[in-house]
Amino acid sequence: MATRVVSYYENYTPAADVLVMGMCFVFLILIWRAYINRTKSFFFLRAMIYLLFAAAASDILYHVSMNRIGEIPNIIIYIFRFIFHMCLFTNLWLYVLYLRASVHVERKSDRRFIRAGVIGYFVILFLEIFTLITRTGFYIREDNSVHTGFPVFLIGYVHFLSLLIVMIFKYRNRVYKQVLRGVIETIGVSVLIIIVQQIHGQSSFTVATFMFPIYALLYLIHSNPYDIETGSVSESAFEDLVYISSARKRDLYFMSLYMHDFEGKGRKYPKEIQNQVRRFMVKFFRSPMLFQISGGHMILVVDKAKDPDYEESGRSMLAEFNKVYPILKVDYKIVFFDSYEKLSEENDYVGFVRFMHSRIEENSFVKVTNREVDDYMNYKYIVNELSDIAEKEDLRDPRVKLYCQPVYNIKSGRFDTAEALMRIDLPYIGIVFPDVFIPIAEKNGYIYPLTKIILAKTCDKVKELTENGYDFKRISVNFSVYDLREESFTEMVQKIIGDSGIDYGKIAIELTESQNESDFEVMKEKIEELKGSGIKFYLDDFGTGYSNFERIMELPFDIVKFDRSLVIASGNNEKFRTIVSNLARMFNEVQYAVLYEGIEDDSDEMRCIDMSAKYLQGYKYSKPIPAEKLTEFFEKAEKS
Repeated sequence: MATRVVSYYENYTPAADVLVMGMCFVFLILIWRAYINRTKSFFFLRAMIYLLFAAAASDILYHVSMNRIGEIPNIIIYIFRFIFHMCLFTNLWLYVLYLRASVHVERKSDRRFIRAGVIGYFVILFLEIFTLITRTGFYIREDNSVHTGFPVFLIGYVHFLSLLIVMIFKYRNRVYKQVLRGVIETIGVSVLIIIVQQIHGQSSFTVATFMFPIYALLYLIHSNPYDIETGSVSESAFEDLVYISSARKRDLYFMSLYMHDFEGKGRKYPKEIQNQVRRFMVKFFRSPMLFQISGGHMILVVDKAKDPDYEESGRSMLAEFNKVYPILKVDYKIVFFDSYEKLSEENDYVGFVRFMHSRIEENSFVKVTNREVDDYMNYKYIVNELSDIAEKEDLRDPRVKLYCQPVYNIKSGRFDTAEALMRIDLPYIGIVFPDVFIPIAEKNGYIYPLTKIILAKTCDKVKELTENGYDFKRISVNFSVYDLREESFTEMVQKIIGDSGIDYGKIAIELTESQNESDFEVMKEKIEELKGSGIKFYLDDFGTGYSNFERIMELPFDIVKFDRSLVIASGNNEKFRTIVSNLARMFNEVQYAVLYEGIEDDSDEMRCIDMSAKYLQGYKYSKPIPAEKLTEFFEKAEKS
């Protein structure tokens, strides 16, 4: 093979490797001082930086040793060369692992790439040693001439480069195109430099070419720059901090400031507030980190170990804030809280803080306790269960329980109607009441599936009672304005009742009057579509909020339900009683039967009977009960 190739070593300059070592130091400094997105793949990237530093150092030592052939043992040269090559090959193997972690490939589907990488790595390792021992590759002869031989490095480089190209092509649809192009173009530049270097017998820039893709990945994927005005970083950086701190068992202390006036796209705190935030950070804490979660929401985080006086500092900051607040005159909500294992495990502090914002009043602050954390975990659990219920669309889902409250008919002197009510029964927390889960369902778009389930279960119960000979008029079901907005609402109601095989007249629909003009028109349209089927309609919660008599008269309701607030008001003074009584009499005269809700004692009962009541409902007769217990109130029809 070849004898000593002097030009190969003479064409090497350590300047490029020294620059690479300097760049590695700079990268590590920036990673330490800046805020880098520390995803799972980031740890592979950081290891690659360490390896490149080692590769550059070993490359310098290797070439220095080559210039002293005959003066030092050859084994030293072989060791430096071996370390140099294996650092680069390990670096290439980490590229494969990095790509695998970045595109979130499932373990089963990428075994071919992992297998190819592992096999390639160990084959190259074997060849490096085998070609040296058998003198078919690089070795130094007894006369100190150099034999280059079998190109192990080139083969390994082509192997891993080919593997990366195939992986990039296969998973190209999982990566944002601009990022993908940036990475491919950077690798292309590196390969081009390697080729040009080989043509000219150079070896100075080998390690440098491995640095270019790392720079691209840091810039394109992991960069998370500070806001130059506030010193804050983004929500993704906040999640990274929580993830790392949790993994390292570091306790954090959080201070959240929310000002709703600055919410919205492109909005942020004005200069005077930014100045105060910067001043608070420097004045009260040693190592704070500030995160901009949204335009009007910031979270200040301190490491308890680095700021042992964090609680006292927090109180001092709050006192200072109270002094400047009269100048700022902006509504705020402030939440103080420690790191909690439950929240750290799910990295969900942002969701938790937003949950707290929804519970506290404007211009107030709160120190979180275990109770609020437990409430939030229950809230999340309920959301997940409601999501699962909605997704499965099982009309007999056992988690949705049918409860009923009997209604007393004054004329017949018995219970012959009832109101269907919903409860959610969940494995870990038991029965959840409507005042808890209804707002959650409405907010997250799960109310319509729940309504379908409760209507289906009501129809099942009506059918069962009818088949067992019970004599009753109907059971009413509550519907939300969110239900009415669904295009399939009318079809859904008709299908569920029709499929059950019961008389449409056995079901009533309870609706609450809407203040919104478009919702009123939708309500009117839906009632008109269903009225001919025999379904009865109730106006629920009359007397609460806004009531428009003109609108009510346009809607063909059968029963108007007077809210408990009117029952209470009629008992407070004679003026209110006269007003409520006249309203009830007026509805009766236009063929709207009146049902009073919230009857709790004999006094309520007698007063409402005197005020033209047709039906009465409340705890005096029964609290809401499982539907199975309706047989205790409904009577069986007399056999003719």
